[in-house]
Amino acid sequence: MIINGKSIELIAEVKTLSPFGYKSKESWQELFEIANKFGDIISIHTNERWGGSFELLERAKGLTNKPILAKGIHSMDYEIKKAIDIADYALVVGRVPRVYLDRCLIEPESLEELGRIPKYCKVVWNSRNLSNGKLKTETFEQARDIWKGWLCQASNIRIGDDVKEGADAILVGQHLREFVRSMGYEV
Repeated sequence: MIINGKSIELIAEVKTLSPFGYKSKESWQELFEIANKFGDIISIHTNERWGGSFELLERAKGLTNKPILAKGIHSMDYEIKKAIDIADYALVVGRVPRVYLDRCLIEPESLEELGRIPKYCKVVWNSRNLSNGKLKTETFEQARDIWKGWLCQASNIRIGDDVKEGADAILVGQHLREFVRSMGYEV
């Protein structure tokens, strides 16, 4: 997708709910169809608090040839192995795993943690604190100043104008339909 004159990967998330009060009016299948049509990568939750499961990950893999991101906290390496048995990539929050680093997207919880990630990794900067759902005080721009490698912007992206300069990719979930429409596409 071209945004602000730059080609940016769209990681389209199939998100039916969140522990912070969001519940989609659309079914998993309807959201998957949008993600599959417009996403470069399809993000499927593995954590039930976000309406996900490893079964849904398997289902998604059988419905598309596009790369799949297993989106979850994945606090243990065995969870990453389980995810990578099905998906192309796994999201890991708050730590650097000891397995499949080349297939993991690392989501640090702070700028301090960001500075400890190996420079060859792919990083997701989430503007939301996953422990309470509130916005972080640390910004994408601060993360981009620190991180010179591949960086994905996540959370609070509703329209194309919400995409920050310097993003190599964006992860859009809750507002996927609205975002795609803002880019001039029929959904």
